[in-house]
Amino acid sequence: MRNILVLFLFVFVCSHIKAQVTEPVDSIKVDSVSKGMPAMPTSEGKKQHRRYHFNPYVDIPIVAVGGGWSGFAFSKIYNKTPSTKEQILALDKKNVPAIDRWAAGMHDENADANSNYFFYGSIPVPFFLFLDKKIRKDAATVSYLYLEAMSITGLFYTGSVFLVDRYRPEAYDTTRTVDDRLSGNEKDAFLGGHPALVATSLFFTAKVFADYNPHSGMRYVLYGVAIAGTGATAYLRHIAGKHFPTDLLTGMALGTACGILVPQLHKYKNVKDSNLGFLPYFDGKAKGLTIIYRPHGKTF
Repeated sequence: MRNILVLFLFVFVCSHIKAQVTEPVDSIKVDSVSKGMPAMPTSEGKKQHRRYHFNPYVDIPIVAVGGGWSGFAFSKIYNKTPSTKEQILALDKKNVPAIDRWAAGMHDENADANSNYFFYGSIPVPFFLFLDKKIRKDAATVSYLYLEAMSITGLFYTGSVFLVDRYRPEAYDTTRTVDDRLSGNEKDAFLGGHPALVATSLFFTAKVFADYNPHSGMRYVLYGVAIAGTGATAYLRHIAGKHFPTDLLTGMALGTACGILVPQLHKYKNVKDSNLGFLPYFDGKAKGLTIIYRPHGKTF
């Protein structure tokens, strides 16, 4: 994961992303027969309504902090002080919590290599969202939200690995030489970075597509892909002996939360889902606000 956040920041700067700050207003038609009373928002206006908002005073600092910390922490977590031979020889599976103990000693280099296909292959997946015309119109905002989701994932991932020294399951594999287990990287078990990043990318893709296409059956397919891709990555990291089950579960939870919650927390509140509505009023002489209430949850 060490170069992923740097790559995102580079692409972001080079692309000169300019996210929209203000919320667009649906077009309002005024019926001359109704003497100035505004008609309801047109269906075309609703279709053009943006799904997400961008607050530079909040979103830019989040990415700056997440990116800055991750850049610093990566230089530390991959250069931890190597273990001594005495420390490696003292490792005992009995000291591993019971929930994780059965995974201690696992090691498979092929599984490690295969997990990287999911890891690197998931990164560009959200950009396929721009094949959808509606999403492509909001490409700048969606791209920034993806960068923000990845920054938050990177912040928590690097923070946990920086603060917690936990030996990987493969460090308990006595078929490997002691010298092969001395690397400081063997203490980077918590939390699972690969499944965290894959989950962030895939669940972000599914969430954004579903927000723009709430009635499309394809959203179920994308959520299924997100679950399968994240699960497959976690399984391979488990077989590879890189993480214990609790490390993987924590990573999957982190990535899923970031992938779904970042878009969700940036969604515009849709007035049509409420039974209380507000519309501008103008009759040629006076200006005001029309308040409309419809009981029983009827939509506008």
